[in-house]
Amino acid sequence: MSAVHVLAIITTKPGQRDAVLELFNANVPAVLAEDGCIAYEATIDTENAGPMQTEFGSDTFVVVEKWASMAALGAHANSDHMKAYGASTKDMLADRAIHIMSPV
Repeated sequence: MSAVHVLAIITTKPGQRDAVLELFNANVPAVLAEDGCIAYEATIDTENAGPMQTEFGSDTFVVVEKWASMAALGAHANSDHMKAYGASTKDMLADRAIHIMSPV
């Protein structure tokens, strides 16, 4: 089975992005230690990128992930640390969109 890429677009309630990112970054070491995790990081709009950029805005961040398999991604989604992270941030989020992509 081939690797899968994930783009998780997380939009917080106004002014909550920094607080959510603090909780996210505290969880990163546990995620990186998971079997099958190749990459996992939060990204925000690059400042002064010019007209070629479509900005997400100050309340959104995008998690860029790469997993060895769908099974590894599934285990990640069901892990205790992700359940705890989700519970700790749910009241701070406005929207979440998860895109699971396959390389071609």
